[in-house]
Amino acid sequence: MVGIGCKKNNVEMPQTPITFAAPSNFPAPVYQFTDNTVSQAGFDLGHRLFYENALSIDNSTNCGSCHQQFAAFANLDHKVSHGVNNCFGTRNAPPLFNLVWQPNFMWDGGVHHIELSALNALVNPCEMANTLDNIVKTLSNKPPYPQLFKNAFGSTEINSQRLFKALTQFTGMMVSANSTYDKYIRKEKGGEFTSDELAGYALFKQKCNTCHSEPLFTNNSFTSNGLDINPKDAGREIITLAMADFGTFRVPTLRNIAVTSPYMHNGRFGTLDNVLKHYNSGVKNHNNLDAKLKQNGVLGIPLSATEQQQIISFLKTLTDNEFIHDPKFAELPQL
Repeated sequence: MVGIGCKKNNVEMPQTPITFAAPSNFPAPVYQFTDNTVSQAGFDLGHRLFYENALSIDNSTNCGSCHQQFAAFANLDHKVSHGVNNCFGTRNAPPLFNLVWQPNFMWDGGVHHIELSALNALVNPCEMANTLDNIVKTLSNKPPYPQLFKNAFGSTEINSQRLFKALTQFTGMMVSANSTYDKYIRKEKGGEFTSDELAGYALFKQKCNTCHSEPLFTNNSFTSNGLDINPKDAGREIITLAMADFGTFRVPTLRNIAVTSPYMHNGRFGTLDNVLKHYNSGVKNHNNLDAKLKQNGVLGIPLSATEQQQIISFLKTLTDNEFIHDPKFAELPQL
């Protein structure tokens, strides 16, 4: 946990040391902070950088602009990313949490290390449109950043490696594991399911769990779920150059799914009802369609209207209200 110093009877109380701990119902993370030990100073620097407009070329936007805490660090109601000069990207901004369990990043898996996961947003012309050299120069001449980097890393030197490590200390600590579902699994208070939630959970395990595997609710694979016959976005094929990957995208986590609309890589569905309707009757027979969505000649996942609503009831138990209201991740004012 992140400790915050406080005063009691005008006496400074010691901070609880910041540490990373995997939830008891989670596997071991992929990223272990081995060469990037989390410290309060490093976390605080990453927190400040995450909300720093000076990381964008025109001082207009920051990481939090597309990753809003109340939306589990997704971009509520924006189909695709919205950056400098009112420029719109091509893909939906994914939520940010449980990142240290991801083996790769982006909808196409083009980034393989969490410490580099922010790079695309910083340099993409439709997002922050900056360069690493310019960012380093800007921060080096913007108090109190030299002192903040010294607090975190031992000297006032600012470079891209330290920038990424600090951001990772902040985003890597974004762990979401206190939903009703988690409390149900861990048999904790507040983990009681309604009859509809229980029915939805049973349906989910029967029909959805292969791709959206517990407890992270993704199997980290890339697949086509039949959105289009001829996708405009080539998806993972851009990275691998393999036609077997044409039109395939990351299987997203379903944690906090009720607050991270719109859905899919291009944000085409605004509601969970529309998502479930797609799987029931909207799946297209794409050349690389996931075989699990084409069983016995039937496209999609047949679900009655009642079953769809029961699954949605269960999905809402994956909302972690403690995480999306946690003050240690809250937006900071500009310096």
